[in-house]
Amino acid sequence: MNVGILGAGGIANLMAKTLNGMETAKAYAVAARDLHRAKDFAEKYGISQAYGSYEELYRDKNVDLIYIATPISHHFDQMKAAILQGKNILCEKAFTLNAAQAKEILALGKEKKVLVTEAIWTRYMPMRLTMDEVIAKGLIGEIKALSANLAYPVSKVERLGSLDLGGGSLLDIGVYPINFALMHFGDKIKKIETTMVPYTSGVDAAGNVNLIYDDGKIAFLQFGMTFRSDRRGIVYGDKGYIESLNINNYAGIRVYDVNDTLIASFETPPQVTGYEYEVESCRKAIEAGTLECPEMPHREIIRVMEIMDQIRKIWGLEFPGE
Repeated sequence: MNVGILGAGGIANLMAKTLNGMETAKAYAVAARDLHRAKDFAEKYGISQAYGSYEELYRDKNVDLIYIATPISHHFDQMKAAILQGKNILCEKAFTLNAAQAKEILALGKEKKVLVTEAIWTRYMPMRLTMDEVIAKGLIGEIKALSANLAYPVSKVERLGSLDLGGGSLLDIGVYPINFALMHFGDKIKKIETTMVPYTSGVDAAGNVNLIYDDGKIAFLQFGMTFRSDRRGIVYGDKGYIESLNINNYAGIRVYDVNDTLIASFETPPQVTGYEYEVESCRKAIEAGTLECPEMPHREIIRVMEIMDQIRKIWGLEFPGE
């Protein structure tokens, strides 16, 4: 499968490295706004095609899948343009700025009969299923709550500090704790409680979200872009708890009883970078002729965006043009 990488920033580099370590997909093309930057990127990773415009990538008939690795504010227009050229899409998180954009893009993808999915890599990882299997075994009794946190001191990154580029901690970082909650507790949410700390540029620097579920469970979520957190996710039961050592890339799972005694542990299998799972899922979907990946179905893409819309509405935070 030939993958075209749209954008040549940090996360695009990680995808290129991933593709170079895979047997079932390869980095075939890269497009950037500057041809010299694209050529430098292509030379670094042994990519055969380098384009100085995104439109050239959309029109390349040899590209089977376009991976979009640009600021969130650009995702909607870029996905739309690529889909209209008949291209399959793997788009970085957050998928779009809001749920309305997500619904429009996914509807267009179905109309044009192309695959469209979100590159929220934790959804595709084998350890995600391991976590669910451990929960299902009942080792910690009846499940009552979970907590998940993720924060990095990355506020100086230009796109994260920019309201115009869809910056802030929620869409870029908070999306992981939200997905952790939905993966393991589902999306039947009765109430959302949230607070936010603003950044100097008007985006959110950090936030706290409580998701209260219809069945009485609660998810405590924290995220931020001005400090480092321990990145842990914990599912709590009445007989113990299950700990994921990194919700941004499972680094192992530990199970403890009610006395904090370790009773089971599960190690992460070897991986290229962790991105290979989402690429392989796309490849399988394209070969099967399906328009969404089972690990991140369209309804879940929309649901995550709806939750983040609700959170921002409570905060009173809007992006330009909304």
